[in-house]
Amino acid sequence: MTHDAYLTLAILVVTFGLLIKTKLPAVAVFMGALGAAITLHLAPTDELLKGFSNQGMLTVAVLYIVAAGMYATGAITMLMNRLIGLPKHIMTAQIKILPPIAVGSAFLNNTPLVAMMIPVIRDLTQSARLPGKHLYLPLSFASILGGVCTIIGTSTNLVVVGLVADVMAEAPAGLPAMRPLKMFDPAWVGVPAALIGIAFMITFGRFLLPRDADTADEIPQPRKYKAEFEVEENSRLIGKSIADSGIIGNEGVALLSIRREDVLIQERLSEETIQAGDLLSFSANVTALTELWRTSGLIPHLRLMTMKTPRHTHQLAKAVVSRQSRLVGRKLNDLPNLRSPYQFKIVALSRDGQPVRGLLENARIEAGDKAVFEVNDTFFYESYLEHDFTLTKPLEGYHLQRTNKAVEASMSTLAMITVVALGLMSMLNAALLASGLMLAFGCLSLRTAGRSIDWATLVVIACAISLESAVKRSGLADQIAGLMTAWGGDNPYLALGVIYLGCTFMTNVITNNAAAAFMFPIALSTAAQLDINFMPFAVTLMVASSCAFITPTGYQTNLMVWGPGGYAFGDFAKIGTVMTLIVATVTLVLVPLVFRF
Repeated sequence: MTHDAYLTLAILVVTFGLLIKTKLPAVAVFMGALGAAITLHLAPTDELLKGFSNQGMLTVAVLYIVAAGMYATGAITMLMNRLIGLPKHIMTAQIKILPPIAVGSAFLNNTPLVAMMIPVIRDLTQSARLPGKHLYLPLSFASILGGVCTIIGTSTNLVVVGLVADVMAEAPAGLPAMRPLKMFDPAWVGVPAALIGIAFMITFGRFLLPRDADTADEIPQPRKYKAEFEVEENSRLIGKSIADSGIIGNEGVALLSIRREDVLIQERLSEETIQAGDLLSFSANVTALTELWRTSGLIPHLRLMTMKTPRHTHQLAKAVVSRQSRLVGRKLNDLPNLRSPYQFKIVALSRDGQPVRGLLENARIEAGDKAVFEVNDTFFYESYLEHDFTLTKPLEGYHLQRTNKAVEASMSTLAMITVVALGLMSMLNAALLASGLMLAFGCLSLRTAGRSIDWATLVVIACAISLESAVKRSGLADQIAGLMTAWGGDNPYLALGVIYLGCTFMTNVITNNAAAAFMFPIALSTAAQLDINFMPFAVTLMVASSCAFITPTGYQTNLMVWGPGGYAFGDFAKIGTVMTLIVATVTLVLVPLVFRF
């Protein structure tokens, strides 16, 4: 190997070593690796920075905005509530989530599906108390398996289809038997692999996945608040039991009572069926309280003053009542009589770390009480000029869903998927238009759109794509190719296995599309030397290059769930190795049977 090849190999080894053995952020490790490659001149600088202008990376960035629009309007939440509901067991949740995602990924790009499902799973883990680590990574794997089943399911398959078309157009002498790839050619292998792979994840995969950390240690403030919410007339919760509604799924919340007209219900609450107008009293920590406030169909009971701003622009704030406050000694029911310079709604109240007793409207405010308010943006400026509160602090990251814009968000997303499926636009082009429509329709604000983008994940994707240039330019890729050819020998079955192994290795080291493009000429040369049909190699390239399970960097959807799932680098390797063996076995057994050499 050349000097540069050794340097590139060393950078890759150190990179993966740091990801596996340390707790350094992935973005820091990959930026360091890219910086080392640039410093050592392992490839031209413009090639080493190509990942930051890569269409795939930019597409993921825009899709975060599309997913945020679907989530901010409640569109994806309402759809998933119908499809998934509130499963009580992790196996039930996986059965309801993984097969539909796999089917959808076979005909639609799997990246937007995963982008839209990430916030849904986050909410599901909180409402149903399910371990997120057992859902995020299987979500990515199911989308990958589904994408393999058709030539339009993943961009990797389209790359191979394009390469086959190019070779057929050139038609060089000695070309092995070859035909254009059809829509469902990969399905002969992809469908059995998907069925077995998903069945494995549902039945045995959870034993290879890490458990969620004890969330009790993650709550910095154990203070309990008394909160009261009223069930709206058109609430989706009506007709459901308390247990099935998910509103008490969070460990930090307890339902104290239900007031229905003049009847107070305090026993067997979980069996009660929710009705319109019910007044629900809760004891909740601040994390659970914010989830209750965001629940569609529930509104704070104490609406003491009219707020002129649209409710979807409101946010939550914590405040401490000062000794000089005009509120001290008054009942909450009396507050409308005050001439307040600011607008707010009282959501919850805490005293000495515990919920206040009785109905909130009858509670008298004392100095030092901690309250949670629903406020608009002007509250923080106006409260600063007054002396009612010694401290006001916004609760960041919690916003109400603008459900009246759910139709616009859904239509924008459906239009995006349709034009891409029909081949009328690239995914990047369609996603840009869809995000623009959502902003124009008011489905989300520019601020929310900017905050929705996971910049750390995008930088990791960009760096991973950029490092591919160093692998190629340094000669390391050629050395690997030579080894693959030497190992293949004259046996077509062995050669097919080597191609699969090479694709798997390259996919997990560089990107899936780059691995397909890199291994294609090697597979073509192998088929030509053996004078056999190229179809088995083409289908094997599709499956092996797409099924990147061992590292989070091998496939975009792996990178997308890496952070939200809180996985370590080794978590992918543990279950990913078994998944790779399953898919490899299915592929190497079925391909020679279906597509004869």
